Amino acid sequence: MRLRLSRFKGSIFALFALLGALHPAFADSKPASSIPSANLIQPADLAAALQNPHAQKTLILQIGFHALYAQARIPDAQYVGAAGEDKGLRALRRRVAALPKNTAIVIYCGCCPWNHCPNVGAAFAVLRDLGFTKLKVLYIADNFGADWVDKGYPVTKGT
Repeated sequence: MRLRLSRFKGSIFALFALLGALHPAFADSKPASSIPSANLIQPADLAAALQNPHAQKTLILQIGFHALYAQARIPDAQYVGAAGEDKGLRALRRRVAALPKNTAIVIYCGCCPWNHCPNVGAAFAVLRDLGFTKLKVLYIADNFGADWVDKGYPVTKGT
């Protein structure tokens, strides 16, 4: 049953990736590969930091599709919107407008394999251009289901 569920989750994430790639609003998005490796955080490292009571408080923003956020997300993550679309980027700018530039922020999507994600590159570029200095992007190689949920890292579900 677990194998079937993983395949189903993978299919759902792949469908969102395909829809995103075909949507004209994604045509000008920045690729995930444009994000410097120094700004990436691995899932195991973020999961460990979340469980460390002495770790610095980090703002976690999900910048992907709402259906994925509702299905499963990192605890305390806030939904912003699909950052590959203008509407999502506007929501991201509004969410961080009043924050100090040294606020620790982690953004993630997880809709699809890293090299196909229409959201993380654009969100990273906006936050970097706004001057945020403690910015990390969760490196999700395949999709959120395979690289976070299936590994047993903490999740919250629902809207």
